[in-house]
Amino acid sequence: MVRSAARGLLAGATGTVVLNLVTYGDMALRGRPSSGMPAETADRLAGHAGIELGDGEEKASREEAAGALLGYVAGLGTGLLYGLLRGRRDRAVWLTGPLLAAAAMAASDLPATALGVTDPREWSGTAWLSDVVPHLAYGFTTAAVYEALR
Repeated sequence: MVRSAARGLLAGATGTVVLNLVTYGDMALRGRPSSGMPAETADRLAGHAGIELGDGEEKASREEAAGALLGYVAGLGTGLLYGLLRGRRDRAVWLTGPLLAAAAMAASDLPATALGVTDPREWSGTAWLSDVVPHLAYGFTTAAVYEALR
């Protein structure tokens, strides 16, 4: 069980790096700004937890950092859970990749939606692509790395 968890954590870490590479590559190619959703989600979570993030630039910096850290928690946590729940049978990457992508998307988008930061029903097609494509890269990478580590 410890080995499966470690493999899942390492696979999730690799998938998270790939997700970030795809996201920043998209930002560079299209010249689009980063999303404010992670920072706003972090701010609202901190508020619900009674944690004061400060004022002005200090608060904005903490929100941005906490938002990025939440992304790592989602990516690493999804990989870890996959490692723990996966079982011993071989799993096809083409099948588990999209499932891991959906799980990672849910880990980041559901809290933001629940906190009223965003409403995916109002997203444009481009916004959906900007979220789905990096998460698919995460899912396929995480599944492939996990299988390679077996």
